[in-house]
Amino acid sequence: MVAVAFLIPLGLVVQQLAEERAGADAERQAAAVVAVLAVKPDQVTIENTIDSASGDAAERVAVHGVPGVNIGSGHASKEQVDAAVKNDRSGLVDVEGGKSFIQPARLPDGSTVVVEVFVPESELNKGVGIAWLTLCALAIGLVAASVWVGDRLAHKVVGAAKAFAQAARSLGDGQLGVRVQPGGPRELVEAGQAFNAMAERVLTLLKGERELIADLSHRLRTPLTALRLDAEPIVGPAGERVRRSINNLEVEVDQLIRSARQPPANTGEITKLGADGLPVGPKCDASEIVRERMAFWAAVAGDQGRTCKRVGATLPAPVPVPRADLAAALDALLGNVFRYTPQGTPIEVAVTRRDGWVAVRVDDGGPGIPDPEEAMQRGHSNKGSTGLGLAIAQRLAAGVNGAVNIGRSRFGGASVVVLMPDAETPPQSGSRFGLVGRLSREPGKRRGRHQGDPTQTRY
Repeated sequence: MVAVAFLIPLGLVVQQLAEERAGADAERQAAAVVAVLAVKPDQVTIENTIDSASGDAAERVAVHGVPGVNIGSGHASKEQVDAAVKNDRSGLVDVEGGKSFIQPARLPDGSTVVVEVFVPESELNKGVGIAWLTLCALAIGLVAASVWVGDRLAHKVVGAAKAFAQAARSLGDGQLGVRVQPGGPRELVEAGQAFNAMAERVLTLLKGERELIADLSHRLRTPLTALRLDAEPIVGPAGERVRRSINNLEVEVDQLIRSARQPPANTGEITKLGADGLPVGPKCDASEIVRERMAFWAAVAGDQGRTCKRVGATLPAPVPVPRADLAAALDALLGNVFRYTPQGTPIEVAVTRRDGWVAVRVDDGGPGIPDPEEAMQRGHSNKGSTGLGLAIAQRLAAGVNGAVNIGRSRFGGASVVVLMPDAETPPQSGSRFGLVGRLSREPGKRRGRHQGDPTQTRY
């Protein structure tokens, strides 16, 4: 834009200078003839003067109004010649094919004549085209040079910014080991250093957290050992259930310790997705997990006088989640039922597989969940517990693009549905609305969904 802003005025100036130069040459030629006319206005003297003063342009000079002198035909009209005589003023006038310089002159007898010098269009534009081409080439060269210099100057800034953005995306994807090489302007250098410090801080916090989990898990071994010794004298089915529960708890503690001792996950890898858009990883049969866990909880339900019913867990229902995670989520939901509902309250666990989704539903006949939104908040509970039961199920479902729905069961109590995609035939549309109810996209609409709208489809 700067080049264009200078190029246009310079082009006009070049055009004007060319016209002024041609007009000055014509004025010089006319002045030489006028000087001769004032002294000796004869044909031979005037022609010799024109030849010596005008050179190759001698044929463009004309003299109007000199008796006995016939030099040139002229290009100016009679009106233009008469106006010059009347006003006694010289100057350039527009004529066909260019311009003419007309100059009034007085003869020795006192009469006024007019000397005309014709300037063709080629003379008016002489050198203008070359000058314009030179200016355009200069402007293009300057623009190209400025672009190249600007690109080189900005390359360092843009490269540092791109590296910083890529590192930020990698860290967001879970690659905790990524770092940036600070470079570019001072602000980007400081931002890169702060980013590296933040990443190191995240790793330190994760390491400390995992060490704390391992320590706390290890401290559970002592009370578990004591509990095992105390359970040895117990005989009968009750003792067998207690010992089996202690064994399961020890297995979970060992798994927790092993997981905590591993380095932080995703330090250099990103979770891989298959062609169906689901995480590539362990899979399990939801029906098998439900049968296994219901066999355990049915004995506890029998001791408390509860009816414990299992529905639809006969056919395979593969889901893309680890077996242990699904079992832990189901135990958390059933544990909440046994913990927060009166003894004798019925329980029903159902497995449904259709439309590319697998739903595990846990119904009870207790008082229900008055505020589903509050119950879904991690670590929050109005019962004095840790508030992690529903959060565990929610995290399991969210990890595979599923959902958790809370509504009203047919017994009048709570109905918790954990919705997961089918591992063999995932949903084509990716929509889960209408299967467990219309899961609203806006948070403000979730309360109606959790309360169990009778128009919603149920599993």
